[in-house]
Amino acid sequence: MTYDPTIHTLVTPLDRGAPQRMRRLRELGIGDRPDPEFDEFAHELARITGAPYAMVNFISENRQYFAGLYSPSMERGEPADESERVMDKDHGWCPHVVVRRLALVLDDVCAYPRFAGNPVIDKIGIRAYLGAPLIDHTGATLGTICVIDTQQREWGRDGLRIIKGIAADLVARIGQRVR
Repeated sequence: MTYDPTIHTLVTPLDRGAPQRMRRLRELGIGDRPDPEFDEFAHELARITGAPYAMVNFISENRQYFAGLYSPSMERGEPADESERVMDKDHGWCPHVVVRRLALVLDDVCAYPRFAGNPVIDKIGIRAYLGAPLIDHTGATLGTICVIDTQQREWGRDGLRIIKGIAADLVARIGQRVR
């Protein structure tokens, strides 16, 4: 990870696992297009956590791709636009989760100086984030699942336990796809 003193924030961490992740995602045939099963999974994740937005996110060398996505507009029957499914790699917090290989709980993203300067705070209005890595049996970190809210949230230990358990469930489902 690098620190840029001119902007006083932590920039996107160095992702040494990207080549392994990209090989594994290609083997699995996932991560570069919408997937109805992942959309349903994201919807269920939003329901369980009470968050308005949820994603199944696969991260390449240059971008994030939400193969699973749930947003309030989808609840109204509006399909996700392809542009909603793609995000620069230097936006959001999922790239940090992938590199660290650990869940991340941010009750108020603005309260954490290392994360407060992230462009999605103003662009999308995110105030709370909860995410966990998707680590498969090969040791590859495929991506993340996450929920976000436009309001501060107290995710707490229960939120951390829930997101980690749900991530493990999705990794098991992905593993069953290839058997």
